[in-house]
Amino acid sequence: MPPSNSVAQVLQQLADKQTSKVKLAITDTDGILRGKVISFEKFKSVAEKGFGFCDVVFGWDAGDAAYDNVRFTGWHSGYPDANAKVDVNTLRGIPWENNLAFFLADFTNAAGEPLDICPRSLLKKIKSRAGSMGFIPYFSQEFEWFNFVKDTSGLYGDTFYKPQHLTPGMFGYSVLRASQQSEFFQALFDQLTAFRVPIEGIHTETGPGVYEAAVLYAEILEAADRAVCFKSGVKEIASRHGILASFMAKFSEHLPGCSGHVHQSLWSADNQQNLFFDKSSKTGISTTMEHYIAGQLYCLPYILPMFAPTVNSYKRLTEGAWAPTTLTWAFDNRTTALRVLAGSSNATRLETRVVGSDSNPYLAMAACLAAGLYGIENKLPLHTEATTGNGYANTKNGILPRNLWDATQAMKSSALARQLFGDTFVNHFTATREWEWRQFSKVVTDWEIKRYFEII
Repeated sequence: MPPSNSVAQVLQQLADKQTSKVKLAITDTDGILRGKVISFEKFKSVAEKGFGFCDVVFGWDAGDAAYDNVRFTGWHSGYPDANAKVDVNTLRGIPWENNLAFFLADFTNAAGEPLDICPRSLLKKIKSRAGSMGFIPYFSQEFEWFNFVKDTSGLYGDTFYKPQHLTPGMFGYSVLRASQQSEFFQALFDQLTAFRVPIEGIHTETGPGVYEAAVLYAEILEAADRAVCFKSGVKEIASRHGILASFMAKFSEHLPGCSGHVHQSLWSADNQQNLFFDKSSKTGISTTMEHYIAGQLYCLPYILPMFAPTVNSYKRLTEGAWAPTTLTWAFDNRTTALRVLAGSSNATRLETRVVGSDSNPYLAMAACLAAGLYGIENKLPLHTEATTGNGYANTKNGILPRNLWDATQAMKSSALARQLFGDTFVNHFTATREWEWRQFSKVVTDWEIKRYFEII
């Protein structure tokens, strides 16, 4: 857990290092870091009270196109500034930018309260709920992503070009492929760790130019901060090596997708006991963990857009592609939605495998925790048996929504989702996902042209 420092302590620390400027960043709804660099003198004046940040960051999509269907901001409001509050405990030095001081922030409303639609604020609210129940949540996220030879010249034209993979062939866990890009591979490990994003492990994954990394677990807010910084950090380090890193959920129908699995456990308030572990249980997992699993299974169909937020996300959630399609759980089984890793008191945890690499870590972790807590609060029984064998074939408990529109409508109309996250968040978030679907639906794709242009 990171040290808790006062604003005065951090300002003195930066002054002692003769800091001249700092970088501030927030995440938008899609999990994209948006920020600015300001002078240290300016930072001293905003470190305590916060700073104005145009609220358009919650009024546009990943491509900076303005939503026409959200209430929070828009042309109707004139896109004013919202107050972003610096979290001084997120201080990091960016190694690849001469250790430039970096801070994360989240938003407050006019009354100084956390902004309901801010992803980091939402996670803090769910974390607080866990604390009131006597739990300390420890989380981590692991990511898979594709690496390409960097060339963005053809990315934004009328016709998308086919990028060149960093390495050819299907080389999962390949020592050879990692060694062939050793400078980049080692830079990721070393520089991210120096960026206060400690890496537990990194390896090549099956697919051309695919890497996978696990970020070391931490208390949930720190874990999400690490995950957000990891994604941005990987892209920035990659760029400096002539590489383009993509966390898109499914780059090609012919290749596996990119997962962003979330690992989680609940610990006692004194931080001494993993409450998911029970050595007296036949399975090694506690009743608390069973309720937590049951909660996630129950909630999954109504919160899926928080795990799979894009149109492309659902191309990953296909049978036989290392991503789940059914509402299932199992012990150490990679074909189910939830994978239980039971063992020691330190390592017993739940892995939510639905989550894609394209997810917003704050929202994904908030959804995992809120659903699990719902199961504990309501003492939901784990009446579905652990899956053995092929989880894709076990549809007894249901299947996941097939596309972003269906998943969004399920969330939008769900009283459960509103109970977990509040009306304001659900209304705003589902509106942004409906917008995303609308943008996709009006585009004529290459597939349509190839299929219909001549023959119909």
